[in-house]
Amino acid sequence: MSASYLDAFGLREAPFHKDLDDRDLWLPPSKIAVCEALEIALRERASVSLVGEPGVGKTCLLRAVRGRLPEQGFRLTYCHNATLGRRDFYRQLCTALGLSPSATAAALFHAVSTDVHALGRESRQHPVFLLDEAHLLHQDTLSHLHILLNYEWDRRPLLSVVLVGLPELADRLALRINRSLYSRIHHRLRVDPLTAEDSAAYLRMRLERVGCARELFADDAVGVLHEAAEGAHRELDRLATDALRLAARRGKRVIDRALARHVVTADASREDAAR
Repeated sequence: MSASYLDAFGLREAPFHKDLDDRDLWLPPSKIAVCEALEIALRERASVSLVGEPGVGKTCLLRAVRGRLPEQGFRLTYCHNATLGRRDFYRQLCTALGLSPSATAAALFHAVSTDVHALGRESRQHPVFLLDEAHLLHQDTLSHLHILLNYEWDRRPLLSVVLVGLPELADRLALRINRSLYSRIHHRLRVDPLTAEDSAAYLRMRLERVGCARELFADDAVGVLHEAAEGAHRELDRLATDALRLAARRGKRVIDRALARHVVTADASREDAAR
């Protein structure tokens, strides 16, 4: 990014980067209900599926819930590599849990399940496994997860699993082959795209946090960017940054509809050329 881009609008730093502390996360009104539902589910020691299109804020919701849960009561383990086979999947869990990975899948599963059982029986910490990109899980791994959730003859919920992924995850879980796991996931949540009002509030909030107190995006420009982003945070971040850069080059103090439309058209042309 150029210094003129920041200086032109009196910004301390780039407003639309993704490197945010948990305390700086912002949830629009349309996401608060989902966040609360996820928090309630984990406090009830239940398992959850959380689906949504790319860039709509699924990981942001996980981070927000992490900030809401007391550290002394929960141990959250985040796993992002869902393309592993069953043995390597449990090896990843062992590493995340601070256990020594074993050689065989059976030994790995025993190590993880024993640790979960001990944590649930001997302490007041409830373990939660957050499995991101879960729509990519191998069927062998997905078929085995319901066994990991079965403790003390399926009587005590010693572990919560949060499966996070694209909408096709819901389709996979609904298949007959996954019915044992699906029946144990009592909370099935969906993250919808941002509304137009969410997008306007989001842009305003991100700008205020880097020192801009005035409106930089006209209402009709926000509408253009929101429609092009299809309600996704990441796309809105990218397009809004491009709009600020173009406005700085043109010496404009406000991003209007025409400039926003130019940014969207140029972006679409680049994508077409890349295909």
